[in-house]
Amino acid sequence: MKDRRTPMRRCIGCRESFPQNQLIRLTFHDEAIHVDRDGKSPGRGVYLCKNPECIEKARKSRAFQRNYKREIKMEITDAAFDEANAFVKEVVNGEEGI
Repeated sequence: MKDRRTPMRRCIGCRESFPQNQLIRLTFHDEAIHVDRDGKSPGRGVYLCKNPECIEKARKSRAFQRNYKREIKMEITDAAFDEANAFVKEVVNGEEGI
């Protein structure tokens, strides 16, 4: 039997490593950043904690520019952070209902 290990990924906000399934993946593709809900979206992926404070840290530290190694318009990054916050609220409400 194969030993299946969970890949570890680093959050761009707090810069701590967590199991991949505990983080939100965001992708940069076609000059836009989107939350990758199914884990199969094309583009370069980065990860964020499911924590609003961590998302805000990433916003303040210009984490997308640092990780994608390019200048990205503030409108694009703000929309991505808003989408990530909405996704976190959706996930938290879904977990509370269980």
